[in-house]
Amino acid sequence: MNETLDDDLYQRTMALLEPGEIDLQGCIVHSVYDGQSDLEMHELTVAINDVIAEAAGKGETYIEAGNDDPDFSSNQFQGLTLEDESFVWECQQLLREGTFDLVFYYEADADQRTVVEGIERLEGVDRVTPVP
Repeated sequence: MNETLDDDLYQRTMALLEPGEIDLQGCIVHSVYDGQSDLEMHELTVAINDVIAEAAGKGETYIEAGNDDPDFSSNQFQGLTLEDESFVWECQQLLREGTFDLVFYYEADADQRTVVEGIERLEGVDRVTPVP
């Protein structure tokens, strides 16, 4: 992958994690999926949801897609708890150099090491870049 593009994506992700109401951390998931792999991207997003929710101790979650809410774009997703619909994670799927990169961010109290290691084991993941 082009190092300049990778650095740009890392810097953009860092900007998303700027201090706000919630302390956040994140990761960039570099997938092997191209723009024609919609089903595989959906399955990967669901699997990552499970990894993050478990590492954060959030219980059961569901995924809200960007096309379900006018406040989000079509390639933006959010994981929310079933119990009270509270924030678990947010994600953007970006097609870069022919394959998808997924930028996830989630509360800083989730175990980052567990998240990264869990995602690295998933089918379709090329590599994971943690963003503190």
